[in-house]
Amino acid sequence: MFLLNTLPEHATPLLREDATILTPQAAREVEQYLQLRDGHEETPLFALPGLAAELGVGTIHIKDEGRRLGLGSFKALGGAYAVIRLALQAAEKELGRPVDVAEWDSDPVREVARGMTVSCATDGNHGRSVAQGAQLIGARCVIFVHAGVSAQRAEAIAKLGAEIVRVDGNYDDSVNESARIAQERGWITVSDTSWPGYESTPGLVMQGYTAIVSEALRQMPQIPTHVFVQAGVGGIAAAVSGHLDILYGNKRPFFTVVEPSRAACLFESLKAGRPVKARHDQPTVMAMLECYEPSLIAWRILARTADAFMTLEDEEAVDVMRRLAAPASGDPPIVAGESGGVGLAALHHAAGNADHRTQLGLTHSSRIFVINTEGATDPELYQQLVGLSPAEVTR
Repeated sequence: MFLLNTLPEHATPLLREDATILTPQAAREVEQYLQLRDGHEETPLFALPGLAAELGVGTIHIKDEGRRLGLGSFKALGGAYAVIRLALQAAEKELGRPVDVAEWDSDPVREVARGMTVSCATDGNHGRSVAQGAQLIGARCVIFVHAGVSAQRAEAIAKLGAEIVRVDGNYDDSVNESARIAQERGWITVSDTSWPGYESTPGLVMQGYTAIVSEALRQMPQIPTHVFVQAGVGGIAAAVSGHLDILYGNKRPFFTVVEPSRAACLFESLKAGRPVKARHDQPTVMAMLECYEPSLIAWRILARTADAFMTLEDEEAVDVMRRLAAPASGDPPIVAGESGGVGLAALHHAAGNADHRTQLGLTHSSRIFVINTEGATDPELYQQLVGLSPAEVTR
């Protein structure tokens, strides 16, 4: 399914409170923090000239977040950053003075962090990031995982020192349970989705994602004309589109949000003209995008900065995993998880549909930017779907 954004808010300025978290200054603070992280390197940006020629566009560049900070996902940027910033805020109150991000690993900050318990719900990747942030700062961490989270993904979180709590139901059920218990016990919820009365911390999570845009713009020879980004609750899509909007205004790239057809809460919200909860039916293979209710911050931003919304079928997500593993002539092999290549899958779908191609303004000179949001975070499932192990793809 495909819809252009015809909401009254479309192409209007971001609300001040939303713009603040995505400014160039905020993005610089994220990069300052990353420079202080052991093992930090900019993730690579790959050109796909073979696929670009096949799809009839000028260039395709894909940012490979499967190599981010040892966690294999773009979410390594969000949850951990939010935990660090929350510890810094707590330290400021305790010490009675401003605390710079460069002090995040100092003894006074770590002393404050030892008294904190952070928690969240996760499909897998966000929880790993929150757990890593807690481990780095010395805080206690409790992660809630729903029935659909694989044992392998839960074990990866536990290895970072987090306590795992299983919740019956889907992601939204785990979000509700996590928030309820955290409130009862005085824990700090570090969610990547927002709801009425809870927006500040999800804003910090989204702020962390701006590093992807900062790096990509330095790495690309030209600003893209089109950007396709996948969405669960909408955080990564809103962070990218909102930051590009602040940087370029009405000259920003044409932005398309992509979701699984079985969990399209943003697409359904666009049709309704307001945030709505999508109906839960069958699960989707795009497990990291299986969310049924949008983040309120993300929705406000995307209502203004997203130009089109698309949904994809599970088979299309798996097909692009295989295409990236065994690419067209001249293109590098890339390990993309079941949610990782969804933006590229949307481009492939749209480029082959004459109506969608026209509505998106795709031409032989279009410059496309997409993000591989995750690598093989569940290696066994990856091999089942692709027919190759991650090691076989990259060797």
